[in-house]
Amino acid sequence: QLQLVESGGGLVQSGGSLRLSCAAPGFTLTYNSIAWFRQAPGKEREGISVISDSDGSTYYADSVKGRFTISRDNAKNTVYLQMNTLKPEDTAVYYCAGREGPYSDYAWRYEYWGQGTQVTVSS
Repeated sequence: QLQLVESGGGLVQSGGSLRLSCAAPGFTLTYNSIAWFRQAPGKEREGISVISDSDGSTYYADSVKGRFTISRDNAKNTVYLQMNTLKPEDTAVYYCAGREGPYSDYAWRYEYWGQGTQVTVSS
């Protein structure tokens, strides 16, 4: 059973930074795309970034572009989300999700999900 495990969430002040990790043991990251989604209370799940399988192309939602950076370490089977200049509206549970093959904008296309990690940004 493939698993994804997020870590790195926490409480940070507005303008601060956090780095989330998504450990993906059993995945070959060059064959699987890994995405970050988030869900705030009362809101729909939002796709915010993805790193695609073979060439590692990266994509960002407009809401995080220029502030968040996704990267991966193939040897460690880990994907990272560096979050800078955090805002209170970034407060949410952050999930990483994986699927075989190229990236997708749609959450339902991702077969594997982590348990989520809470990010809280205080004003």
